[in-house]
Amino acid sequence: MNLRFGVSEKKERELLEKMRALGIKEEDLIEKFVLSSGKGGQKRNKTSTCVYLKHIPTGIEVKCEKTRSQSLNRFFARRILVEKIEEKLLGKESSSYRKILKKIKQKKKREKRAKEKYQQVIPHG
Repeated sequence: MNLRFGVSEKKERELLEKMRALGIKEEDLIEKFVLSSGKGGQKRNKTSTCVYLKHIPTGIEVKCEKTRSQSLNRFFARRILVEKIEEKLLGKESSSYRKILKKIKQKKKREKRAKEKYQQVIPHG
């Protein structure tokens, strides 16, 4: 079991499959490790856990410092990069765009219910 990013095999496999489907190759990525900022003290100041990725063909750049673990940040950076490339290539068909639309619909539904409830409590007169 050789895990590259310190996540489950399933998550890693899904990421690699999505990268393959979008035509993203590891050779097309420039990966650098940078000192992270924020909480963490001495350990954080000495180790380069922040991951910088650049996809050469599209020019899309990503910087990730979500966790203190470099390997997890490598995984998250690739995941974010895949989402950005998918958004650029597919536009309205991308999964991130669909998620945003879903949240907007849910919010409108909640607002409508709240308005109806408010109108029932206070009669117009």
